[in-house]
Amino acid sequence: MPPSGIPAKRALPPKESSLFKEVLNLYESKQLKKGLKTADLILKKYPEHGETLCMKGLILTHMGRREEGLELVKKGVRLDLTSHICWHVFGLIQKGEKNYEEALKSYTQALRFDKENLNILRDAAHLQTQLRHFDGLVETRHTLLRLRPNLRQNWIGLAVAYHLNGNLTETKKVVEHYERTLKNVPDYDVEHSEVLLYHVRVLEELGELAEALNLLDVNAKSRAIIDRTAIMEYRARILSKMKNVEDAEHTWQALIQQNPDNYDYFKGYFSNQGLDLFQVTEETRDKALQILREFSTQLPRAAAPRRLALGVATGDEFKQLAEAYLISALEKGIPSLFTDIKALYKEPSKQESIQGIVESHRERLSSPSPPSPSSESEPPTTYLWTLYFLAQHYSFIGQHINSLALLETALKHTPTLPELFMFRARVLKRLGDPFGAARCMDEARLLDLQDRFLNTKVGKYRLRAGMEEEAQEVLGLFTKKDASSPGADLEDMQSLLFLTEDASCHHRNGNLGMALKRYHSVQKVFNEVEDDQYDFHGYSLRRFTINVYLEMIPWADRLRSHVAYVQSAIAASQIYVRLHDDPSIATKSSADNLTDAEKKAKKKAKKAAQKVQEEAKKGHPQTSATEDKGLEPGPAKDDDPDGSKLLKSTDPLDRAWKFLSPLAILELDDVEAWIAIYDVAVRRKKFLQAVRALNRVHSLDPENSELHVRLVHLRHIVLSLPQPPPEPIGPVLAEALDKLLSPEVSLETYNSQYLQQHSTSARSILASAKVLHLLGATPAEEIDNTIFNIFNPEVQVDIEAALDVVAFLRSIRSARVGEFRAACDKKFELSTVFKAPAELISLRRKAIATIEDVEKANGEKTEVVT
Repeated sequence: MPPSGIPAKRALPPKESSLFKEVLNLYESKQLKKGLKTADLILKKYPEHGETLCMKGLILTHMGRREEGLELVKKGVRLDLTSHICWHVFGLIQKGEKNYEEALKSYTQALRFDKENLNILRDAAHLQTQLRHFDGLVETRHTLLRLRPNLRQNWIGLAVAYHLNGNLTETKKVVEHYERTLKNVPDYDVEHSEVLLYHVRVLEELGELAEALNLLDVNAKSRAIIDRTAIMEYRARILSKMKNVEDAEHTWQALIQQNPDNYDYFKGYFSNQGLDLFQVTEETRDKALQILREFSTQLPRAAAPRRLALGVATGDEFKQLAEAYLISALEKGIPSLFTDIKALYKEPSKQESIQGIVESHRERLSSPSPPSPSSESEPPTTYLWTLYFLAQHYSFIGQHINSLALLETALKHTPTLPELFMFRARVLKRLGDPFGAARCMDEARLLDLQDRFLNTKVGKYRLRAGMEEEAQEVLGLFTKKDASSPGADLEDMQSLLFLTEDASCHHRNGNLGMALKRYHSVQKVFNEVEDDQYDFHGYSLRRFTINVYLEMIPWADRLRSHVAYVQSAIAASQIYVRLHDDPSIATKSSADNLTDAEKKAKKKAKKAAQKVQEEAKKGHPQTSATEDKGLEPGPAKDDDPDGSKLLKSTDPLDRAWKFLSPLAILELDDVEAWIAIYDVAVRRKKFLQAVRALNRVHSLDPENSELHVRLVHLRHIVLSLPQPPPEPIGPVLAEALDKLLSPEVSLETYNSQYLQQHSTSARSILASAKVLHLLGATPAEEIDNTIFNIFNPEVQVDIEAALDVVAFLRSIRSARVGEFRAACDKKFELSTVFKAPAELISLRRKAIATIEDVEKANGEKTEVVT
């Protein structure tokens, strides 16, 4: 909100005072040029009038002259530290730059000198909500209500403030008082309906269930609450809590009849019966199945009760229900069938039953004997979808060769189904052949060039094969044609899929600068989403969307638990840790790690960017100096197109911690995240933070191989310190570390014992080798010999673990990297990721050439109808 037009405290003469009021009015009406001229008239006579200087700075900021405007505002504040206008303007500038903490400090100062300024109070309330300062929010909302009690949103604002602060009793009082003030509420008033539902919600959370139910029923009958579904949901939930089983049962049944595929309704119905649908015991199993059978009979077209029954049933009963469910879905040709039922594979007996059912069905369909005259004819596609399901099944349980054979049979049956090519690509990816996977995905795309999903999958698989330029070409089919590059447009559109996959592609290719640039773009997306919630603090109260708003606040608090942010934060921190450990990485040219295709793409992107800039200069007039550009800074100029400045940053650990600190606050159940937090904390000498991270990992997975390495690492670091950490850190650290790792056992013995206990795990063998290298007393030959134990017959090793071993051998500059890679290449026959670097480049070029040949043969057009 613009600053209020209250005369300056340091009184100007009448003429200039009138001009200052005019400046305020011109600013509010966005007449920036006139406002600037009027401010200059005042400053010509009174060049040190703080309020005028601040207003001039504010106007200049709106006109795009940010630095000049900010300097004037700072000067104005210094000249008049007791002016609420100066502090308000300074707060507006800080808020525009997303510096919410400083903006709130400025508003607090402004309120010291004008305690009843409505604009400042409203802005302060929004900032307090954004920063989760709920105690101060309650006080601010109280002041606003006292000043404007006739404004409805001020009542609701205070109620919500109490609610966010955890004081539901006061929330109830405010809502009830507000409702008593209402007169002549029109029929079907959406805002009033929302407030009444909110009132019911508050009573329910307080445990005043009878009062909540009465309020709900009265207002439902009078049609004051107009959301009929919400009425039924609240009623069912409240009745269940009141143990009114019969009435609650009828309400849950009505909801299920209305939406029979909503699992939450089934969960509520079962909970009302005293059953936990997702944790059924032997005593409750029969009753749960009986209820689900009744629902299946009542709702023959609903899939939910039949699917839920599969999770409850066991033994022969499961086989009977599963057969009916699976055969029906296969006959209907439901592509997502396997995704639907794969959660049942947690129980090996159910996995075997499903395999037997579908295999028997396949044998019957492929049998040459004709069906009996009395039987209904099978749809011709049933056999195809059966093969597709079995291919997914066998790949999921690790039998990839069997899966490929089934896909070949299915492709001979129907060579035009994109799903078959897509899944073959996934199987090849799992087998460690990203180039073959990219080719298969492209074959799927060529069956339907206008399918955005297929084009997106192709781009994703090309990035995983390291074909960055080719990926951007196919993704560019759906981006702006005038963008400097498809990647730039996808970044503007906040495509997390592209940003994370492109970052991983650059990371694998060794281009750490571009990888960091993409990871920072992901961070920027989440920062912007977090900033976007600011607008809803005022909007939700004005529009009375209270219940949805209260759900948004905790969602925003856990925003960075999103998998895209977690993975990006971990990967970026790993790069920064490498830069801290070996700063020479930053001096190496990233171009050395680029393929020819990537170098070509880089040059092409630069040329395109230059062309766009030149055309913009020629074809578009300069922006008017009087145009209002707002208080928020415009898009920053990209002065680091290849991420080289990020690589050369002097504070890699601080940057890494900015990525990881939200994850530490959220306390996620993610082992990799806590390992990354440890790696950064221990290098920052934050030992208590480091040991806390290890405690968290130990609680999640005490046998984790990376935990073993970090425990030894921390003990080794502490023992190497010139003197113990000072109190109180030292004793606390020693006690916590002793609980995790006994001080009576030497690190060498501890490592040896760990290896003996986990001798069949490839990752444990790798962890033991890492510890040997860390301790530094073991010859390189012995470390290599330990690593090569991975090829013992009893050791379980997968492609990802083997790739981690290759990375470790490279990091210690082992002479046997090539030998290990060759052994892996032999072990994983269908993989290509263990080929020598020269072979990988050749395979990538071959894959690109094959894709281009196939596209030419199919007469592909570059223009796609969108």
